[in-house]
Amino acid sequence: MISKWNYLPLTSDERIAVEQLATQFPNCPAIARLLVLRGLKTADDVHDFLYPSLQQLHDPFLMKNMDKAVARLNHALGAKEKIMIYGDYDVDGTTAVALVYKYLQNIYSDLVYYIPTRDDDGYGISLQSIDYAASIGVKLIIVLDCGIKAVEEIAYAKEKGIDFIVCDHHVPDDVLPDASAILNPKLVDDTYPYKGLSGCGVGFKFMQAFSKSNGLGQMYNLEAMLDLVAVSIAADIVPITGENRVMMFYGLRRLNNNPNVGLRSIIRTCGLNRHELTINDIIFKIGPRINASGRMESGQESVELLVSRNMQSAMEISKRIDQYNNNRKELDSQVTVEANEIIDRHAQVLDGKKPIVIYDRNWHKGVIGIVAARLAELYFRPSVVLTYYADGIATGSSRSVRGFDVYTAIKSCRDLLETFGGHTNAVGLSIKEENIPEFRRRLTEYVEEHIEDEQVTPAMDIDCEIKFSEINGAFLRYLRMLNPYGPGNSKPLFITRKVYDIGTSKVVGKKSEHIKLDLVDEEGNKVMNAIAFGMAGFSDALKSGKPIDICYTVEETRHRTNTTVQLMVKAIKLHDDAEPTEQAAS
Repeated sequence: MISKWNYLPLTSDERIAVEQLATQFPNCPAIARLLVLRGLKTADDVHDFLYPSLQQLHDPFLMKNMDKAVARLNHALGAKEKIMIYGDYDVDGTTAVALVYKYLQNIYSDLVYYIPTRDDDGYGISLQSIDYAASIGVKLIIVLDCGIKAVEEIAYAKEKGIDFIVCDHHVPDDVLPDASAILNPKLVDDTYPYKGLSGCGVGFKFMQAFSKSNGLGQMYNLEAMLDLVAVSIAADIVPITGENRVMMFYGLRRLNNNPNVGLRSIIRTCGLNRHELTINDIIFKIGPRINASGRMESGQESVELLVSRNMQSAMEISKRIDQYNNNRKELDSQVTVEANEIIDRHAQVLDGKKPIVIYDRNWHKGVIGIVAARLAELYFRPSVVLTYYADGIATGSSRSVRGFDVYTAIKSCRDLLETFGGHTNAVGLSIKEENIPEFRRRLTEYVEEHIEDEQVTPAMDIDCEIKFSEINGAFLRYLRMLNPYGPGNSKPLFITRKVYDIGTSKVVGKKSEHIKLDLVDEEGNKVMNAIAFGMAGFSDALKSGKPIDICYTVEETRHRTNTTVQLMVKAIKLHDDAEPTEQAAS
């Protein structure tokens, strides 16, 4: 249960900004606070945020090396070279390959795509994939969502007469591969205005620049590709701010109105074609199915689906992928149970601020990333899950907790690793089995020294305190305009204090573990429906008439002309146990 509620006071500058913005939202004072908390302090900032436009996308040529990348691609087309589109086997990589392949396929035919397999190739660019490319006459490889650390592999390709354009968004090393061009907004000396692009987003910017350089305009045939970018942004958990917010906004619109054939088939297979799709549908339904192909079989099949133009064949692939996803869910549930058993047997794993580092030779490589994410969420610890790969090498995935840079933590142990790469919140790695104990010891030492107590403490970061009377039509309309939600723009979390049950609340669920609530606040003039999952323990207090404080999100279900509003309760406290109000906080 979340015990700590963070409701921090506004700074003096933020208070002034709220007062200035409040005039734009006269009946919704909470909205001004929500916008300021998202860093929006001027009328222009607010307008751009609430009304995303494709004109807000940056000039792709602002990215370092974009001119070189476009020149090399134009040369390949003019010389009629065979081009390979190469990408990682996860959602970001497969959507990126599908986007670039589909776009270039409209103007050029000598293209192939290649997705590595976990078992045969491992992560990133493999030597055997380069040998295959050479054997079929490839002269240029456009690699997406990986490649930034492939120094030896790209040197090997160059010996075989193959050039590379690297389109990546992972953190680069000090030494970069000798590619014809490297596109990565995280390059140390890259001044591109937005650093949070997904791998697919970098590919999108490349195609924008290619189109612009050939006189076709910056968005020629590209708006139709934004459904793929939206899926990559949601699945790869990159910030939904800046350019990503714009592309997610238009990508969601495309997914709801006219998605590409492959995505439409997944939407039907998931049963999502009967309601408006949200980012949660991508994260929990669409993304896992695309991922399942790379986790359980081959990501090549995901690309085959995403570039498909035939609905019948797309549905056949979607059904296979759906089965892969069912198999994946069984496996990751089993591995999660086994991982929790290991942790239960070794209580010292969670002593102090230690990270979780666990290894089992028999776990499936395709689910360890999911399990690491589950453990980090459950125990509020950076988590590394490892399994056996081959030849004495273990492979692993790590996930972090809020605000802690797990990439830098793992980089501090790089002398023990064979390979590693990733983001602030997620890292993939490989390591010799014999080095795992020392890796665990050194990573633990680093984490304990650098992580803050609040980062390993379950907490709710509350945006705003409101009364139920403030949840009106205008308030709901503005909340919808804050969408899409995600990292950097989390769904607003509200608190209402001194709330009472009107006497009709009831315990629900197969195990009577949830509460369906009918509540009023102190004003008592508006009843709000709410659901509190896993909080049946508060039922007796509610029945006794004791006041409670609730922390919640506001959820809307829209059916044609009818809209149902329900509060999704995230935490409950008896009012007498409540923490100080914002004004009294320090």
